[in-house]
Amino acid sequence: MAGDARESTEMKEQRRRERQSALDNHDGSFGVCGWVLVLFSLLLTIITLPVSIWMCIKIVKEYERAIIFRLGRILRGGAKGPGLFFILPCTDSLINVDMRTITFDIPPQEVLTKDSVTVSVDGVVYYRVQNATLAVANITNADAATRLLAQTTLRNVLGTKNLAEILSDREEIAHSMQCTLDDATDDWGIKVERVEIKDVKLPQQLQRAMAAEAEASREARAKVIAAEGEMNASRALKEASLVIAESPSGLQLRYLQTLNTIAAEKNSTIIFPLPMDMMQAFMKR
Repeated sequence: MAGDARESTEMKEQRRRERQSALDNHDGSFGVCGWVLVLFSLLLTIITLPVSIWMCIKIVKEYERAIIFRLGRILRGGAKGPGLFFILPCTDSLINVDMRTITFDIPPQEVLTKDSVTVSVDGVVYYRVQNATLAVANITNADAATRLLAQTTLRNVLGTKNLAEILSDREEIAHSMQCTLDDATDDWGIKVERVEIKDVKLPQQLQRAMAAEAEASREARAKVIAAEGEMNASRALKEASLVIAESPSGLQLRYLQTLNTIAAEKNSTIIFPLPMDMMQAFMKR
């Protein structure tokens, strides 16, 4: 399994490099008309100096990358930044891409599980833009697409699980969602770093039924334990009676111990038992 995962990762990296190479090494020729427009824009910038310099200088922050389109084509080299660079005001357009990790909540999803139980599940997803060029060139809105894909993936994954698996195997479900989202968003230059299941809400009727089932199970276990205790106590009493039967004086000592226990509780009435042999002697007279 480790070898298959390694091969899958290598294939993904190879496809990503091929897509990036195709974007970076495209034919950069703008044609005669395009070059005329570029030269005209450069000449206009020089003529309007120093006013135009403020339109040419662009600064990209450390956590951003800039995608520059010149006459609708991405410039060679892909994303620019961070730092300072120049563009031509008339022919170049700029799109900034945030490379920081982005977090969003998956809205509660009503899911029908494999055993036909309706549950409401929500979660949280952590992702970041790994390739700014792909995130701009391959999809209209990477953030919105990732959010919608996370909702559908949550429904699809939970639909193959029963209620017990959802309640007990949250880590496995989150890992499965992460792998699915990461594979699906790879063409968009998105890297899904982590997925977590936040809460699983059950219907009120199901909660009451599960609580009643748990209470009945606890009561059954309590009755079994009490029965086992009674059985052990009866066996101990039987063994004690056999021991006392072998020695009549032992029963008398037991009477005295019982009197000692009663007297220790400060009772006003004390019951003093008499041996049955003594009573039989009086009855004969």
